[in-house]
Amino acid sequence: MAYQFKFEKVLNIKEQEKEEAQVYYKDSISKFELVAEKLYDLLKKKENLETFQTNKLISGFHIHEIRHYQQFISNIEKTIEYYQELVIQARNRMNWYEQKLSEMSVEVKKYEKMKEKDFLQFKDSLRISEEKFLDELTVMQFMNRGN
Repeated sequence: MAYQFKFEKVLNIKEQEKEEAQVYYKDSISKFELVAEKLYDLLKKKENLETFQTNKLISGFHIHEIRHYQQFISNIEKTIEYYQELVIQARNRMNWYEQKLSEMSVEVKKYEKMKEKDFLQFKDSLRISEEKFLDELTVMQFMNRGN
């Protein structure tokens, strides 16, 4: 008699959902890292530009160059604000997928525990029926000896 878990299909579906959640979570991590790297690059670019501008102010340069660099820094700051929002959204999305993955993992664990307990019960019932069969066989042999 082969063992068959009554919720095997449900367990398989839950495992597939968990794997899907893992894929989405990993994807959200990579998107978060990508946006965060872009933000870091922009912040570094702004810092380098401000350092360059400060050094140029010390050595002296034309007013139109100062305006040009100020406009450029202003544009970078707007882009930084945009990417800060993207980072916040990506972090929230990543946290949401992490929570979903955690929930799916708990669900799968529940069904795996149920399967484990069910299998132990199956083994116990199999052992009991084997013992009964052996008892009956022993009784039959004893009865046949008497005849």
